[in-house]
Amino acid sequence: MMNPRIKTLCLALVSFAAAGMTAQTPTATLTLHADEPGPVINRNIYGQFSEHLGHCIYGGIWVGPDSPIPNVRGIRSDVVAALRQIQVPVVRWPGGCFADEYHWKDGIGPAKDRPKMINTNWGGVVEDNSFGTHEFMDFCDQVGCEPYITGNLGSGSVREMMEWVEYMTSDADSPLANLRRRNGRDKPWHVKYFAIGNEAWGCGGDMRPEFYADNFRRYNVYLKDYPGNSLFRVACGPSGDDYDWTDKVMSIVGKRMNGLSLHSYSITTDNWIHKGSATEFNESDWITLLSHTLRMDDYVTKNAAIMDKYDPEKKIGLMVDEWGAWHDTTPGTNPGFLRQQNTMRDAILAALNLHIFQKHADRVAMSNIAQMMNVLQAMIFTDGPKMVLTPTYHVFEMFKVHQGATSLPVDLATPDYVNGTIHIPQVSASASRDGNGLVHLTLVNTDPNHPVRVACTIAGAHGATVTGRVLTAPTMQAHNTFDTPDAVKPAPFSDFSLSADSLAVTLPSKCVAVLEIAP
Repeated sequence: MMNPRIKTLCLALVSFAAAGMTAQTPTATLTLHADEPGPVINRNIYGQFSEHLGHCIYGGIWVGPDSPIPNVRGIRSDVVAALRQIQVPVVRWPGGCFADEYHWKDGIGPAKDRPKMINTNWGGVVEDNSFGTHEFMDFCDQVGCEPYITGNLGSGSVREMMEWVEYMTSDADSPLANLRRRNGRDKPWHVKYFAIGNEAWGCGGDMRPEFYADNFRRYNVYLKDYPGNSLFRVACGPSGDDYDWTDKVMSIVGKRMNGLSLHSYSITTDNWIHKGSATEFNESDWITLLSHTLRMDDYVTKNAAIMDKYDPEKKIGLMVDEWGAWHDTTPGTNPGFLRQQNTMRDAILAALNLHIFQKHADRVAMSNIAQMMNVLQAMIFTDGPKMVLTPTYHVFEMFKVHQGATSLPVDLATPDYVNGTIHIPQVSASASRDGNGLVHLTLVNTDPNHPVRVACTIAGAHGATVTGRVLTAPTMQAHNTFDTPDAVKPAPFSDFSLSADSLAVTLPSKCVAVLEIAP
């Protein structure tokens, strides 16, 4: 019997020859195991992050009820519509570093009576606290997503955090619940995800892991599960490869937590002062950034292995609740606002990370790209009444088919994309089957110059029809602006052929593609 991979490759080569492809085009071979379903892909892997940073909240989400920009109770209608389109499952708020200086009682009650504060982390601007708990919960209701609250462990108190949970989730005849009612909300909100502090190893308190873990245990005692609401408690995990932090927190906190966070950003250089331009980069910069982001697989794998030691049943979720590209800020903008442009390179980076998280669907329970609006690797840019969607937004829209679907294993043998001394896989892939029996295969070509063939065997399923979409652009630096909002957007894709259980695909250079295989 012929080896299935050899059979697949032969069929693919015949197909490509018929299409006039050159023999020099490299070929990847892929087996999609539709007959070996894996774990469900938690839809929260497609989560978002909104911090009081730059114009993420003010001007991005919130314009106020008196703004001429169309809004519902002060929340931008165009932004809500765009986020509903990508089916945002969960949003993390209020930070980030901001969270450990945020005192929630300053953000409730009549807006005119709320005290102002200085955002010492991000730009030193004065905020009026007009966007607080009630506004954030209203935003989540409008988007149709779950809230993920980060409590103030760094500069707050046990009582402050305890009372915030009561204010939001208790239906009792109690002082905090009645204060919520006086502020316009009768029934409690459902708040599942709650983090006890943020980046305690850095801006959240500069703590040692043992000290943080002991504080988690102390605070956790006073965070109550009120009737109808059960908290999913998230502990502060490591930055990237700080495996000692993971080991100590897992050993001390143990199963008092439901989730452990992980933060990792991708930069072009190894210099956080000069991280590299978002738009003025060459091919060496392109491959360097992508090689850095592929380290995420190691971070997830090795942190998960430590978690397995203490939690072999995988009941504690790994929450990658800050990730994305971090470039130098856009020239002429406030450097504390972290505004950066978003190119085709960032779209590739996003797709690679999402593939990694789906590969580890047995452990990764959530991820939150940084950030949703106008900051770092944003989904959306706004400027007054104007709004534009980024290439990264389009990846999330294309990949929403994976949300809540059953993962399907893929065996991939890919040529390398090489530039200088750096080698990375040219092709990345992930697959799933949704509740209607449709199989979705997402593919990435990391090479900015050359197409690649993918010869795919579909084991355990026979596809009758295939449809596709692709995101690509003429240049590596291509991006969307308010004047050219559609420079990078998905287009129909049909450069493939289906024969029995074999699928032959030609991916253009620097692209993200999604194929839907129907029985």
